[in-house]
Amino acid sequence: MKTKFLFCLLVVFSCLLSFSQNTGVIKGKIIDSQTREVIPYVNVVVLDATIGSSSNESGDFEIKNVPLGYVKVQVSSIGYQSVISEDYLVTIDKSPYILIELQQDNEQLNEVVVKSKIFKKSIENPLSAQTLGIAEIEKNPGGNRDILKVIQSLPGVASNPGFRNDIIIRGGAPSENKFYLDGIEVPVINHFQTQGSSGGPVGIINADLIRKVDFYTSAFSANRGNALSSVIEFTQKEGNPEKLNTRATLGTSDAGITLDGPLGDKTTFMVSARQSYLQFLFKLIKLPFLPTYNDFQLNVKHKLSDKSEISLIGLGAIDNFKLNESVNEGITDEDKIKRNTYILANIPVQEQWNYTIGASYKHFGEHSTQQLVLSRNVWNNNAKKYFNNTYNSEDLLIDYDSKEIENKLRFENTSSLKNNYKLNVGVGLENAKYFNSTYQKIANSNGVSEIDFSSDLTMFKYNAFGQISKKFYDYKLGVSFGTRVDAVNYNSEMNNPLNQFSPRVSLAYELSDKLSLNASSGIYYQLPAYTIMGYRNNSNILVNKDNGLKYIKSTHYVAGVELNPESTSKITIEGFYKKYANYPFSIRDQISLANLGSDFGVVGNEEVTSTSKGRSYGIELLAQKKSYNGLYGIVSYTFVKSEFKNELDTYIPSSWDNRHLLTITGGKKLKKNWEIGGKFRLVGGQPYTPYDFESSSIISNYDVSNSGILDYSKLNSERFDTYHQLDVRVDKTWYWKKFSLNFYFDIQNLYGSESTSQSYLIPTLDESGNKVVNSTDSSKYVLEEIDNTSGTVLPRFGIIIDF
Repeated sequence: MKTKFLFCLLVVFSCLLSFSQNTGVIKGKIIDSQTREVIPYVNVVVLDATIGSSSNESGDFEIKNVPLGYVKVQVSSIGYQSVISEDYLVTIDKSPYILIELQQDNEQLNEVVVKSKIFKKSIENPLSAQTLGIAEIEKNPGGNRDILKVIQSLPGVASNPGFRNDIIIRGGAPSENKFYLDGIEVPVINHFQTQGSSGGPVGIINADLIRKVDFYTSAFSANRGNALSSVIEFTQKEGNPEKLNTRATLGTSDAGITLDGPLGDKTTFMVSARQSYLQFLFKLIKLPFLPTYNDFQLNVKHKLSDKSEISLIGLGAIDNFKLNESVNEGITDEDKIKRNTYILANIPVQEQWNYTIGASYKHFGEHSTQQLVLSRNVWNNNAKKYFNNTYNSEDLLIDYDSKEIENKLRFENTSSLKNNYKLNVGVGLENAKYFNSTYQKIANSNGVSEIDFSSDLTMFKYNAFGQISKKFYDYKLGVSFGTRVDAVNYNSEMNNPLNQFSPRVSLAYELSDKLSLNASSGIYYQLPAYTIMGYRNNSNILVNKDNGLKYIKSTHYVAGVELNPESTSKITIEGFYKKYANYPFSIRDQISLANLGSDFGVVGNEEVTSTSKGRSYGIELLAQKKSYNGLYGIVSYTFVKSEFKNELDTYIPSSWDNRHLLTITGGKKLKKNWEIGGKFRLVGGQPYTPYDFESSSIISNYDVSNSGILDYSKLNSERFDTYHQLDVRVDKTWYWKKFSLNFYFDIQNLYGSESTSQSYLIPTLDESGNKVVNSTDSSKYVLEEIDNTSGTVLPRFGIIIDF
């Protein structure tokens, strides 16, 4: 029996070895990006390899003996710009299908000049732009395959030492960023997202469906509005037109499955679903909160004809946040008990769900392309909190229920004019609805107040934009000028589109093939959050509408130098200055709302005036190497100052004034499909506001806030220490005939670096567990501070199976 078992095991092992190959196949088609006609006899080679092929009379190509793993292909043909593709995963069983769209090249028509660059740059966005491929996203140390965490490696981006995904760009608040999925705006990008901002603990978008991410921190194209600090564009993969593929993932926080393949001869699809099991893990390791999240993503593309196509996208999430009220059972550490009790007293029970669906139709004419985009997004957010978690109606502190609904339409026409001018023009229409029912008790230095209102707001928005671009002086000077206007029928100020006139200009001059000078300037506007627009006072009046609420305004000035020593490396230096106006200013707390947005909850549900001013400025340095003998890396350093005026009209540091941001990321591809990478981050300490101990100790105040009350007369007068962290990751991939398996092990904060956050301010308890009242003033508690530090070494692992 034992001999038979060993014989069977030997047979299985031999079969696995025989199936284990080192090469795969790439298939695809080459077409003209404008005419959509196939291009025959085009050279296609695998980048950094000696193998290739050429397209046949139908434009189809096939390359065999391709190295396994992520690869790029380089395509070149007479009269067309040479291109390097994005990353595509090649396994023994999974042959990627690549549709290559070539643009006609007016600079050279008589010979093939292969001068492709991995780092692509457009006339409209010549600087302040970065691109991340799927290989960089998947293998990023500490990123946990979360795209928003990977973005934190890029220049100008500050990251918090905590577990949130707040994207803080060049000293701007997290609310100043806009996100697009295949050209369709996605307002909710994180699970448990802060309403009125954009941060949260986990990203919704599944990296398994993403081909690349384009990240812009200035020089925004005119067809992208409502952003002040960044525009982030996610481009999805397309389903394989030849066969069904499956990917299954299992990590320390969630599990997921992705399917892609054909739906007939002209249609492909990709669909994914993920579910977390953090609630079980958190309960096991004794954390006071139990989050659960699910998300879903869909991408369908259908070819209507040789000249037209339609794409459908869907993205949604369901999030639940409960309390682990039995967390202290069996715990003897007094400090841990106090921390858990504090968190239980503060965090509400929360439920969120959201979705975005959209359709994008494209028609390709002889010299122009028309695009029509229609989308709908809905976000439902509710939260409840009771004093001491009694769930008794008389102890209610927060009862919040809101919904945001947007229906959008955008039309664009992009034309190639005479003398090589490029023109993009378009219009946008939007119907928005906002519902809010709020009951909340609030305590600050002035005492306790109540908010109790219901709001139902319907708005109509419209915009128009245009941008013209051209290269001059033997194609050395690129110039792009754009303008945009936005309006909404909220009040007379916002309903006048000329008040939101938004011009922008970009310049790029090539001193040589390797060195260029770049500059841009623009005025950008953003609509205040719906929480601000829909807020009503206790007389049920839209008080912010009566206060003359305005669009927030930011003026950018950016200039820099880019050096490309070779096609796979880039060095840039950029200086930037951003000036803010019309930022909402809190009447209650007398602070700019630009300082808020990095915590859970809601931002902007209060009375404001559009009077706050601010500025941020600094310099960025970037050195990047894509791949050299399997070695790749990126070093970025940013010095930034972010300041907003206080109630005395004096500039003081904002909450995003980190000053120094340093990130070093690198990795090495080893033999036998091993890969190792590391990421070091250094983030200057954020400013913070100290507690008002006198007001915090008042019993009536503390029983409402259940935390210390901030002394906003000393706004951001203190600063945390500089934080640094090292993350490492090891990957090993096995390839077999029918499937491949990738196992990764990731350690965040390898050497246990400690970070400090604001301390907890809690009442002292007596031996019976009762709160101690001040012996000299019976209206006050005796309070104590509990350190709030973190420095946990966090190991993670995951398995990815492709078949």
